[in-house]
Amino acid sequence: MNLEKMQGKCGQVSSMMKAIAHPQRLMILCHLSEGEKNVGEILALCEISQSQLSQFLNRMQREKLLKVRKDGQFAYYSIADKNLHKLIQSMQKIFCE
Repeated sequence: MNLEKMQGKCGQVSSMMKAIAHPQRLMILCHLSEGEKNVGEILALCEISQSQLSQFLNRMQREKLLKVRKDGQFAYYSIADKNLHKLIQSMQKIFCE
């Protein structure tokens, strides 16, 4: 890999790490690494207020970390980037097992 390409990749990874560098956002992503979930499911798992969760989900969606699928009245969230999904799973193996 040439230096320019490596610098670009380092910039991408750094931005992603900054975006997930909050305990609650990381918790949400850990739960979503198991599969898509709706707001009610995430609320029950994370034990945070609906307002906080909404802010976290909106921010992560704006940063293209999450994708949302609407089904009737429900919105289902999942991890948008396969590399982020792999990163979260790797961190779980290292720190949670």
